[in-house]
Amino acid sequence: MSFYEENARQLRCVLPFEAVPTELALLRQTVRCMLGRWGAGAVADEVELAVTELATNVIKHVGEGAAATLVLEPREGLLRVELHDKSRTVPMVRVGGCDEECGRGLHLLSAMSLDWGTLLTATGKAVWCEISLEPARHCVRVQRATAVLDEYRKLSGASSAAFPAYAVLEASVTDVIADLLHWLAVQGSDPDEVLDRAQTRYESEVEAA
Repeated sequence: MSFYEENARQLRCVLPFEAVPTELALLRQTVRCMLGRWGAGAVADEVELAVTELATNVIKHVGEGAAATLVLEPREGLLRVELHDKSRTVPMVRVGGCDEECGRGLHLLSAMSLDWGTLLTATGKAVWCEISLEPARHCVRVQRATAVLDEYRKLSGASSAAFPAYAVLEASVTDVIADLLHWLAVQGSDPDEVLDRAQTRYESEVEAA
């Protein structure tokens, strides 16, 4: 499994993988990490479920071990999820009942997403869905914080792994706060007073959300 991200104008995550059951856990973990970096962790459970259903359909209907690619792309108010494979067989949702063979995953996908469909491509097809980012709307602050943490980790010489563990990011948060407190003290401000103001603002914003 590999990864790249385009940061210039638009976030985009491309994850080639092998459609085997043992790969699904790693795929879900990577998706959750990516959403966290984008400040969209609030929809991680929903996106993980959609990705699992899409990947499972590839295993069942294209073949175990088939080459596939997951694409995640945040857009205005939604997350576009695409699962590409090399089969040109379009999946169908059967009306009036469903079992394991008729596309249970597609019924679930239809119920949980804003929209979904299939696109034929030059090499096969892409099954896509769009998931609302409304639960993560407060993430503007989270996105700014993520950018600050990324820059801080670069300045401090921390590991540049594509998906740093939560414990690593949490340690960076502690370091950033400590450095800011040192800066405040040098400027003659009261670090405790600023911390109290920040905590009060955070709590009021959480209550208003």
